[in-house]
Amino acid sequence: MALKKRIKVEAGFSMSSMTDIIFLLLLFFIMASTMSSPNDIKLNLPQSKATTSTRSVVAKVSIDGTGRYFVAKGTEKPQQIAPEMLESYIMDLVAQDSTTYIALHADQEIAYKEVVRVLDIANQHQLKLVVATRATADK
Repeated sequence: MALKKRIKVEAGFSMSSMTDIIFLLLLFFIMASTMSSPNDIKLNLPQSKATTSTRSVVAKVSIDGTGRYFVAKGTEKPQQIAPEMLESYIMDLVAQDSTTYIALHADQEIAYKEVVRVLDIANQHQLKLVVATRATADK
């Protein structure tokens, strides 16, 4: 009489599916963190009690504490630009949509002439300009 051998079941755990899931999660978080675009420019904005905000900003001009200019279109990541190229860059952005504002984010420690440069560009071309400040709490 021939007896059949029973198939032995191993009592082990295969880690290959677990490592696949871990690598997929790792890849997801790496891609998600690089796609987010936080404001990398550290600015110390002056304080103001006004709490007005604009909804449609075509260009965001930022001037950091060392006097470097950064321009961002809408919510894109800001890119550094030479002061001489600022006017032509802003005019290119405004040519695409002239109904929106230009937001000026200037560090409170920079020279006043840097702010006046952007104000002059806006004034010469009759552009709407908003100066960004940090809101203060009422005391």
